[in-house]
Amino acid sequence: MKSRAPLIALGLAALALYVAASSIYVINEGEQGLVVRLGAPIGVVDQPGLKFKAPFIDSVYVTSTRSLLLEPPLEQVIMGDEKRLEVQPYARYRIVDPLRFYQALRTSETANAQLAQLVSSSARRELGQVPLRALLTEERGHILDVIKGEVAAKAEPLGVKVDEVRFDRSDLPFETSQAIYDRMKSERQREAKELRAQGFEWAQQIEARADHDRTVILSEAHRDAAIARGDGDAKANQALAAAFSQDPQFYSFYRSLQTYRNALANSAPTMVVSPDADFIQILKSGPKLDAASAPVAEGAKP
Repeated sequence: MKSRAPLIALGLAALALYVAASSIYVINEGEQGLVVRLGAPIGVVDQPGLKFKAPFIDSVYVTSTRSLLLEPPLEQVIMGDEKRLEVQPYARYRIVDPLRFYQALRTSETANAQLAQLVSSSARRELGQVPLRALLTEERGHILDVIKGEVAAKAEPLGVKVDEVRFDRSDLPFETSQAIYDRMKSERQREAKELRAQGFEWAQQIEARADHDRTVILSEAHRDAAIARGDGDAKANQALAAAFSQDPQFYSFYRSLQTYRNALANSAPTMVVSPDADFIQILKSGPKLDAASAPVAEGAKP
């Protein structure tokens, strides 16, 4: 018996420690606890610190007093104008009544699932009454306020206060976005074709106007050149006539020299000409002089 006494004392000490540990719990800052005795709630502890409860018969359900984030999954909704939209809302809520929360939901996982269903149903109902363009205007804020009000009213009996409901994403589905992109692309291609056709028409008009102006300018230039050429020929003929009237014999000799220059410039080193040809008379005997203009021989009588 004496050998069993230390074992019994050790067992009693361990039992006492276990009972003491079962009767002590801690509430941290930002937490609150609901004490439940044999399944019946008996009180709420909202002050942080070391607390005591009845061992074995009391249980403590600790919940957070901070703002909690709810992120429902992405889902498709049908807008009021029959267009589909992919929406991913989010919400922030707080547990303000631990007793109601325990009676209605018990755990945070159940609360998240219930609130996600409330947010989804309210978002579907409200978005189904407005067109897609409403989310791109100031009406978006009013829509979110209506959704938040509905969710908050339904979550209040659960001991939860909903502080905020917003849309994290609100995009068109890929098929709809692709269809819109294709329609925009075809519209831009049509506009580009119209602009190219209009530009080609303008280019043809400019080229036709330029060709017309070129023709007019060339014809006027040819006319002015012809007039200038005619005036020059007339003046040249007048100069030639004046020169011929002053000294016809010298003029004839000068023209003969010009003929020689033009004829002999492009000829071969050897030219075969008849001896009695008029072409070479000047080369053989020189220019013909009149008796009046011939020099008087030395010693002859006048």
